Amino acid sequence: MKHKLLSLLVIVSMLALTLTSLGAAPNKTIGINVLLSYDINDELLADIGTHGKVKVVMPEIRALTMQVRVSELAVIRALPYVAAANPDAERNAAPVDIVSATDFSDGINTWDLDAINVTNFGVGRQVAYDGSGVYVAVLDTGLVDIWRAFFPQERIAEQYAKSFGGGGGEVGYVSEQPNKWEHDQNSHGTHVTSTILGYFMGTRTINGVAPLATVIPVKVLNQNGSGWSSTVAEGIVYVADLKLSGALGAAPVVINMSLGGPVLDIIEKAAVDYAIDAGVIIVASAGNSGTAGMGYPGAYAPVISVAASGWTGEWTAANWWRTLNVPDPFNANDYYITDFSSRELAGQDLDVAAPGSWVVGPYKTNSGMSTSFYYLGGTSMASPHVAGIVALMVQKDASLSGPEAEVILETSAVPLPAGCRSVLGPRGLAKYCWGADATGAGLATADAALAAIP
Repeated sequence: MKHKLLSLLVIVSMLALTLTSLGAAPNKTIGINVLLSYDINDELLADIGTHGKVKVVMPEIRALTMQVRVSELAVIRALPYVAAANPDAERNAAPVDIVSATDFSDGINTWDLDAINVTNFGVGRQVAYDGSGVYVAVLDTGLVDIWRAFFPQERIAEQYAKSFGGGGGEVGYVSEQPNKWEHDQNSHGTHVTSTILGYFMGTRTINGVAPLATVIPVKVLNQNGSGWSSTVAEGIVYVADLKLSGALGAAPVVINMSLGGPVLDIIEKAAVDYAIDAGVIIVASAGNSGTAGMGYPGAYAPVISVAASGWTGEWTAANWWRTLNVPDPFNANDYYITDFSSRELAGQDLDVAAPGSWVVGPYKTNSGMSTSFYYLGGTSMASPHVAGIVALMVQKDASLSGPEAEVILETSAVPLPAGCRSVLGPRGLAKYCWGADATGAGLATADAALAAIP
């Protein structure tokens, strides 16, 4: 998925496969996800295997993926040991010398970090925490080949990095892909990671929300920035198992998922529940579908979901993203909600908003060893701001659970009432309007969230 400079990065919402969309083709082979009512055993696998080919077994969440004929889906749903089954749901988003800098906490200020009160223009960081001792798993497209040109090598947990591929359609099988996590051709995961850690831009170090956190890249989207819920579920379970196994010690673990699709998949939901029960805190983008509603898993209530906000000072000066001071004290009138940011529909849960309009970071539109940096807009860019804030929160109090972190973020957010703003953009003046369904509890800020933790 290629993007031009200043282009809006849109997570394309695709309709989930249904029997209607599959048409009158009962013998067509599809990939399905199955949630079971009981623990998996050989007898159960043998029985369900008479209805199709079992591809992946996920015992932790009593789930499996299968390759079956369309006509068998209803039969499988009726089996006494099957809790639910659905077609695999689509999910979308989009070595060189080691960087000499090891710490971006003294890097230059950018508008988006100023907006969430992690930094202040001309002053530097204004919070006492930097993410030290916290793991943030970025479930995304992985990192580009030259990621070491952007990030300190010690900030990326290479020993735990993983790539999962396959899933969906007629493939069904989810497989591990050794080392593919650091050969991404899409750049989406690299840009997302840069918001959390900061990055190196030539001779400059750019600050990050949690610059001393350790990122675990988990590639669950393909080189086009799309994938399947079964693959996402594998990635979530993998991270949860790292936490449960003690491989990460007692370190807090946060997952960022800047991805989504229009329906909540059964095993993705089970994987989220499993990870939260394991003590992992999950943050996800709200989606880029505007009034059409939120994407999943972000819309699922236990997930901390993030809408995309912007700043009214955008594009008002040269290099505005790093040369302009976002006014203090914090004033909600300085911010707006983007038109693409998904609004909350009935049954969906939108929590907070964070910068997702014209966020600068490393982004490559072609292969090779050159570095490039792009403005990107999307809730994909908003989510890692909040994942980074959560990393700061659990650095302060490692005992925080996902529900507790969500409550703190919501109660400390700055309300952003429904309204309109006229904002200068790269193509001229535009008017943005939003309702109460667009902001959740309001604008998340790091200093207020940290202050709310005893």
